[in-house]
Amino acid sequence: MDGATAAGLLAGAAIDALLGDPRRGHPVAVFGSRAAALEKLIYRDSRVAGVAYTTICVGAATAIGVIADRATRTSPVARAAVTAAATWAVLGGTTLAKEGALMARSLEDGDLAAARARLPHLCGRDPSGLDAAELARGTVESIAENTSDAVVAPLVWGAVLGVPGLLGYRAVNTLDAMVGHRSPRYARFGWASARLDDVANYLPARLTALLTTGLAGLVGGSPRRAAAVLRRDGHRHPSPNSGRCEAAFAGALGVRLGGANDYGGRVEHRPELGDGPRPAVADIPRSVRLARAVSYASAGLAVAARLARARARRKGRR
Repeated sequence: MDGATAAGLLAGAAIDALLGDPRRGHPVAVFGSRAAALEKLIYRDSRVAGVAYTTICVGAATAIGVIADRATRTSPVARAAVTAAATWAVLGGTTLAKEGALMARSLEDGDLAAARARLPHLCGRDPSGLDAAELARGTVESIAENTSDAVVAPLVWGAVLGVPGLLGYRAVNTLDAMVGHRSPRYARFGWASARLDDVANYLPARLTALLTTGLAGLVGGSPRRAAAVLRRDGHRHPSPNSGRCEAAFAGALGVRLGGANDYGGRVEHRPELGDGPRPAVADIPRSVRLARAVSYASAGLAVAARLARARARRKGRR
C-alpha cells in the first residue's frame, strides 16, 4: 500500500496545484466549526480543559484517518483515491499563492483599503493602521510561515503516517490557529494546542528552511547567503519553528523581516531577520514563486520517501 499512498499524495498535491481549496464545504472549515462548538461547551480557563479539548479534537480527526486507512487496506485504488482526497483537503499552497498575488495586485494599484481587507486572509494582525510597506512585510512573513504549515508539514506527516497523519496534522494546526494565541482567554486553555503544534512542525519547519535556502537562486538569491541568515537568525524568533522559515525566506529574498506586530491591541515585538531592506511590493511575487518551488519540492520528497519505503519492504520480504 506504500505505492498507493505515494500515488495519492502526488495526485492530491496535483489537484491542489490545479484547483486550490474547495469553494464550499471545505473539510477544514467543517472541522473548525465543530471544534468551535466543542470549545463553547467545555471551555475553562485551565490547562486541563485545554488538554481535554485538544485530545478530543485531534483524536477524532486522527480516528477518521485510521478508519479510512483500514477500510482501504486491501484496495490500492481505494487507498490512492482516499489519500488523494485527504491530501487535497489539507493542503493550502495554491490558495496561499493566490492570496499573495491578490495582495500584490492591490498594493500595486495603490488600493490600501483592499490590501488591508486581504491581510486577515493571511495572518491575524490588525491591518487598520498598516501602510504598504508593513502590509508587504506581513504578506512575505505569512507566506514563509504558511508554506511550512499548509504544505510541507502535511506532506511530511502524510509520507510518514498516510491518511491518519494528514488529518491529524491538519487538526493540530487548525487548533493552534484557533486557540493557540497568547491572549488572556487562551493562555492556559490553548497551551496544549500550541505546544502540540510546535512538536508537529519541528521537523517540517526545518525541512522548509533547508529547501528554501537550496532554491534561493530561483528568485535571484544566493543559497549560501540564505543559509548564513538561517544559521544566524533562525533561532531568534519567539516561535521555535516560524523563525526558521522566515529567516530562510529573508535570506533567499535579500530582505529584512521582523518588527512590531499588532494583534488587535496586543503588540508583539519580533527580532529582525536578514540584512536587506524591508520587503517591497515587488518582493511579494518573488516570495510566492519561492513558496511554490518549495511546495513542489516537498511533494516530490514525500512521494519519493513513500516509494523508498515500499521498495525497502519488498526487499525485506524476499
